[in-house]
Amino acid sequence: MGEEKAPRGGGRGCRLLGSYLRTNFVVAFPASLGGSTREAQSEPRLGHPWKEAHSDLVKLRMSETSRTTFGGRRAVPPNNSNAAEDELPTKELQGLEPRGVKWQDYLNVTAVHLFKERWDTNKVEHHTDRYDNDKLIVRRGKTYYIQIDFNRPYDPRKDFFRVEYVIGRYPQENKGTYIPVPVVSELKSGKWGAKVIMTEDKSVRLSIQSSPECIVGKFRMYIAVWTPYGIIRTSRNPETDTYILFNPWCEEDAVYLDDEKEREEYVLNDIGVIFYGDANDIKTRSWSYGQFEDGILDACLFVMDKAQMDLSGRGNPIKVSRVGSAMINAKDDDGVLVGSWDNIYAYGVPPSAWTGSVDILLEYQSSENPVRYGQCWVFAGVFNTFLRCLGIPARVITNYFSAHDNDANLQMDIFLEEDGNVNSKLTKDSVWNYHCWNEAWMTRPDLPVGFGGWQAVDSTPQENSDGMYRCGPASVQAIKHGHVCFQFDAPFVFAEVNSDLVYITAKKDGTHVVEAVDATHIGKLIVTKQIGGDGMMDITDTYKFQEGQEEERLALETALMYGAKKPLHTDDVTKPRSNIDMDFEVETAVLGKDFKLTITFRNNSSNRYTITAYLSGNITFYTGVSKEEFKKETFDLTLEPLAFKKEEVLIRASEYMGQLLEQASLHFFVTARVNETKDILAKQKSSVLVIPKVILKVRGAQIVGSDMVVTVEFTNPLKETLQNVWLYLEGPGVIRSKRKMFNEIRPNSTVQWEELCRPWVPGPRKLIASMSSDSLRHVYGELDLQIQRRPSM
Repeated sequence: MGEEKAPRGGGRGCRLLGSYLRTNFVVAFPASLGGSTREAQSEPRLGHPWKEAHSDLVKLRMSETSRTTFGGRRAVPPNNSNAAEDELPTKELQGLEPRGVKWQDYLNVTAVHLFKERWDTNKVEHHTDRYDNDKLIVRRGKTYYIQIDFNRPYDPRKDFFRVEYVIGRYPQENKGTYIPVPVVSELKSGKWGAKVIMTEDKSVRLSIQSSPECIVGKFRMYIAVWTPYGIIRTSRNPETDTYILFNPWCEEDAVYLDDEKEREEYVLNDIGVIFYGDANDIKTRSWSYGQFEDGILDACLFVMDKAQMDLSGRGNPIKVSRVGSAMINAKDDDGVLVGSWDNIYAYGVPPSAWTGSVDILLEYQSSENPVRYGQCWVFAGVFNTFLRCLGIPARVITNYFSAHDNDANLQMDIFLEEDGNVNSKLTKDSVWNYHCWNEAWMTRPDLPVGFGGWQAVDSTPQENSDGMYRCGPASVQAIKHGHVCFQFDAPFVFAEVNSDLVYITAKKDGTHVVEAVDATHIGKLIVTKQIGGDGMMDITDTYKFQEGQEEERLALETALMYGAKKPLHTDDVTKPRSNIDMDFEVETAVLGKDFKLTITFRNNSSNRYTITAYLSGNITFYTGVSKEEFKKETFDLTLEPLAFKKEEVLIRASEYMGQLLEQASLHFFVTARVNETKDILAKQKSSVLVIPKVILKVRGAQIVGSDMVVTVEFTNPLKETLQNVWLYLEGPGVIRSKRKMFNEIRPNSTVQWEELCRPWVPGPRKLIASMSSDSLRHVYGELDLQIQRRPSM
């Protein structure tokens, strides 16, 4: 009888029990299973008889499932949850179970050992020993070891078994959700296989080679043994669950990174530095990524489950990073974080109060609801945790003077009234003081050669991309050369770092005149944390050529050719350069103190000019969006030939203190009109106020397992009482995140808070603290620690 006509449950097939009949999961048996024990003994090794029967049975099974009631082109329902599972049957027989069969007479598994302690070879060699997780965690493409104990000594001449890995529901081998691992004589690079490396008494030790392309997630493991009557399989045992992660140490993995120091920094470092403030006044804050903390790995897998990401795509870092980009924000998919830029943070935590990602991810997983609130550096910090936790090398990027190209014409259009004031109705583009996003390292086989490596990925919800708020991965190399035609979202990222700032006068007759073009303002400085230290690394040249170079203009022209360049409705008349130069400087501004702003005018001609100037001071969000004008001043001056003149403007604390926002940022816009020539001069600058710090101290020995007291201290420097004050404290490997509330802190008063802790991770560590109140935020403090190992007895 041909195999296509074989009755179900007989012949060379195997019958799947219970509800499992409705799945596409297949385990097959050698044809010799129906024969005698002598026939079974004649099989030389395990892998071959299973393989032939399995291949035939898959065809038969697929023809059956194609006629199931699921409908459409899909043979089985979506398999998009790592958490969902069906139990595999412990027995799969060829027919009815024979009477009187003694299953204990055949090879039975009594125990499975995974060598999953932190000090075991598996975790140490796979660089997963830092995860606070008692399961086996390995990286794909690299061998690891397991031991199987049987009820009797294993005889390779007559005993056949294999390891099986299953993820999700409805597992299928062709989808990578069911992985049969055959025992082979030699392991082959890039392919699953198990090699017996030791037999001792009733135990067998295997070296298992995983595929460098397999799905990343939490797999269930089974051991299947065949008998003359069918398979007997180990029961579902959560203790043998195995996490498989991306592997930057494996040359065949798409995320391979060849520099050990970079791997240590971009995969294994759980504490980072995020840069913010202003290009001329760079500020830093530490961030606890906490990718190894208890529960974080499961929380990251939950993020992909919540996105209903098909399991078969979870081995592709391009897809994983794009899904993560959408899911870290809650804009359209109930993702991790709700963004808020309106200075109102009711029923949530202000963005500046977070000290790390751990609390955010754990709260999201436990509540299954978005966490409130985040802004760009919080989105970037959490996204970095997600990527590093799964094994994708990642870093946080800060772009100073970052453009938000609202109308997708690859330039920032600032429209002015005829008197020089900004026309807020026409001006839709905005320039952020800074913006944080992420870079993830991976190959890009979907792009031409040369565009792999660092990819920009941004989870801050700014613009819609393919129906969702997400951005990237966009090749940084492609952005630098203006090749914005390649997916994903390269035009938007290009505009953030390399667009021109164009000042346009909107005349009352409806015409537009280009007054000036500033080609150097946007993307002034692009930075990330240096490798192996807390300092700043300038990576501006990875995104753009130096301003003024021919290559830089060529990149812009290339981008305009590829990009969605929209025609600018102007009369295309760019005024010649004015004879007058104008610039201004802002004195270092300390919170609660007065300071000066100095405007300098220089006449480069032999003519005498009169000038009318306008200064506008605004409280702004760091996104460049103005909340309220707190200062406006108009003044006239006369410039003699070849002379310069300075005008000083006093900014009083009383003028700005009542309106402060999340980041205490002040934005000044100066415009001036040369009355004789009608030339318009315009300059804008931001100033970040110097704010107080949280002080951290420790008492006690800095030794793993020893008691240590942490003191958090804050003094109110303002002339007003701070209300509803929260102090936050975190230290990966030193202390779990904590918070404490004070109803008020009077002017010049100091509060102290002490916590007892016992460090559990040796080496360089950090304590990170923040303070948040109704009227003052973005207050930080940190302390470097060197935790010693406990002395051996």
